[in-house]
Order: sequence, then C-alpha cells, then structure tokens
Amino acid sequence: MSSNFNNRQKSLKRRFLLLGIIRLVCVVGAGFLIIIFSKKLNLNLSYTDKLIVGALFIVYGVARFVFSRKRGEFDDEE
Repeated sequence: MSSNFNNRQKSLKRRFLLLGIIRLVCVVGAGFLIIIFSKKLNLNLSYTDKLIVGALFIVYGVARFVFSRKRGEFDDEE
C-alpha cells in the first residue's frame, strides 16, 4: 500500500454524500408508503389525495438531492 493512500482524508462534504442519499431514500420511501399503505396507516385520504401527497414527497426528495448536487454540496475540494 502506498503511504499517500493512508495520509489522504476525505473532505467533509464528501462524507455527507451518504447522508444525502439516506435522506433521499427516506423521503421517497415515505412518499411510496403513503401511496401504497395509506389505508393500513389509517390515513383517511381519497385516492387522488394520496397520489398527490405521495408524489409531492417523491418530487421533493429527488429535487432536494439534485439541487444539493448542483450546489456542489457533496463535491470534493481538491
């Protein structure tokens, strides 16, 4: 192994990439849970309402991840 490999550390922004992915999965997962399991979760929503709320969660999760990538939140600063 190279000594350069052991001395090199990841930047703080790169470490938070995993946090961004986890946030994406959780918010999109919540959207799918609302759409699929709304009756088991005792949510009194009509079919149209649960599709709208679930779709909003999914779009919000994806948009937040994409905009944070565009802002360079997860990029290395080398």
